[in-house]
Amino acid sequence: VVGLNPDHPDKDTMRQKFLAEHTHADFEVRFFVDGSGLFYLHIHDKVYMVVCEKGDLISVPANTTHWFDMGEKPYFKCIRFFTTAEGWVGNFTGNDIAKQFPSFDQHLAAVA
Repeated sequence: VVGLNPDHPDKDTMRQKFLAEHTHADFEVRFFVDGSGLFYLHIHDKVYMVVCEKGDLISVPANTTHWFDMGEKPYFKCIRFFTTAEGWVGNFTGNDIAKQFPSFDQHLAAVA
């Protein structure tokens, strides 16, 4: 289980880590128990933005380039499923593509 709230002392550091485009050797599965966040899936020459909220289940296939934005005031709780004992291991691409897309907070403001 992973969760963050706006009062977490390491929220900014954790957000920056997840904002960096990366892959995983294994699939990434999350069930949102509470709150929300935004996954960006970079597949071939397209980026798909997927807002996940309480009750949503997302499965990112192995080796799919992606990143996750929890926003400036994160509030989410997820159950993560792993098939390896190491759990979450990100293989960072070094691509700064995430800077070209609206943040979670900007996206929410635009659709409100």
